Amino acid sequence: MSHASSSAPGEGRGGSAAYVWLLTVVAALGGLLFGYDTAVISGAIGFLQERFSLDPAWEGFVAACALAGCAVGAGSAGFLNDRLGRKRVLILAAVMFFVSALGTALPRNLTEFIIFRFLGGIGIGAASITSPMYIAEITPFRIRGRMVSVNQFAIVSGISAVYFVNYFIAGYGAALDRQTVEQYVAAHGSAIRAEAARTFLEKNFVRPYVAYRLDKYEQQETGRGVPRAEVKSQAEADAKLLIEGFLAGGREVPSSQAVADFVKKQSADNVSVDPIAVNLANQGQLSWNAERGWRWMFGSGVLPAVVFLLLLLVVPESPRWLTKQDRREEALAILTRVGGPSNAQSELRMIEQMIWQKSGSLAQLFEPRMRVVLVIGVALAVLQQVTGINVFLYFAPKIFKSLGAGMDAAFLQTVVVGAVNVTFTVVAIGVVDRLGRKPLMLLGAAGMGVALVSLGLAAFLKSVGIWVLVFMLGYIACFAMSVGPVTWVILSEIFPTRIRGRAMGIATVCLWLANYVVSQTFPMMNDSDWLVERFHHGFPFWIYAVFCAVLVLVVWGLVPETKGKSLEEIERGWLRKG
Repeated sequence: MSHASSSAPGEGRGGSAAYVWLLTVVAALGGLLFGYDTAVISGAIGFLQERFSLDPAWEGFVAACALAGCAVGAGSAGFLNDRLGRKRVLILAAVMFFVSALGTALPRNLTEFIIFRFLGGIGIGAASITSPMYIAEITPFRIRGRMVSVNQFAIVSGISAVYFVNYFIAGYGAALDRQTVEQYVAAHGSAIRAEAARTFLEKNFVRPYVAYRLDKYEQQETGRGVPRAEVKSQAEADAKLLIEGFLAGGREVPSSQAVADFVKKQSADNVSVDPIAVNLANQGQLSWNAERGWRWMFGSGVLPAVVFLLLLLVVPESPRWLTKQDRREEALAILTRVGGPSNAQSELRMIEQMIWQKSGSLAQLFEPRMRVVLVIGVALAVLQQVTGINVFLYFAPKIFKSLGAGMDAAFLQTVVVGAVNVTFTVVAIGVVDRLGRKPLMLLGAAGMGVALVSLGLAAFLKSVGIWVLVFMLGYIACFAMSVGPVTWVILSEIFPTRIRGRAMGIATVCLWLANYVVSQTFPMMNDSDWLVERFHHGFPFWIYAVFCAVLVLVVWGLVPETKGKSLEEIERGWLRKG
């Protein structure tokens, strides 16, 4: 790891490429845990809903409660980054990741689960600011975009990793359930405990049957004079009568042709009433995944949190923060190892020049010449979220199931989503320093909008199947090669050094609050009878598409190109505009 013999990529003046990559990878582990901890909920939310009988509003809150912690973590980390330094904040984030993973694996009730998810959110919020900031401040400017994009690659790698973990845990749980049922049937024969079976069927048969009847009603041109609420009420009553008939007579397929059609369709879609789950209900049990599987999903985050914490002990502090603390010699030593002696001296002089002419107060951001920087940062942060990305990352199995996929297929398609996310993030890393930030953002935001409009149209026309996966993958690909990584690159570059931590804190708090609103409202929109009746699950996607158009306008009109500029050159550009 000699810094004399190996040059940083693109530098050619000494410095250690291996050292730059080491520091980037360690800091990016914060991004990996960011992705892992936020996306673990996608596989667990269905089992949490079963375990705690959550309605759509509570389902949204359980999915989003970590995001409230993210806002707190981001807001606190901005101030702490400027006071304590980047390294110490990353260590605090690693501790929060560890505590949250352990706590959410072992809660005794829903309240404890929410508390530990909130604490994990604090760690996510802190890492979401500090990891890209640390990388931007430690990396030579010619490769800064590429290195900050490595953090986004780590985020999507964490998301993909937890999709695989969730998939295999869910599969393991289903296998255990089958074994349990086989043992029970061998010991007790096929006797049915009617009350347990009734409870299960009321929970798992009524809703899909009512949805089936409403679907039939919407497809008919005649009989439109009957209010939809009346059709729904009658369908619920019919479903309960059918359950009673099933329990009393043991009929597997009731005589009604509509119900026969329903059973046939549900069986073809692999979402029929699961005989394994019925047998478990007969024993008064929940599935293994509803009892324990989700605990293992959250607990799997303990190991990467420990690795992150240990590796942080060997990395140095940011040279820009050290310079701000008047620790010049330490900063120079790090800059020399990163970029070589000649680069280090000139870069340190530039850092000192920009730092000491600033007051460093947060009020500086609200001065006329800096106000536009804050507006751009907040706008990009919010728009990255309200274009809908985390709906797909947190609720992908739910989306696939609501549009017709069975549980196994939904989990498997979610893994495919994660793989596309990783692949196109690699594309972004390769081109962000060549094509620039602005062209990638414009191309990606426009592509996301087209994919969302198409996805909403497919849902509205009930032309689902493979098209849902195609349009979703198109959206994910566009986000992964542009808006995902490049937003963080821009946020890590545009703010002045002395207040970068607090400025990124404001932008990132807004980002997580926007994420919370999106995650809380999606289940409510997706399960709204009124919206489903009119838009057939397409409404949320069209809302997110509108925000993609807004993002295109903001990037086109307000965002400057920062490719190939040092952080100090970018700052001088804002001062000249002021």
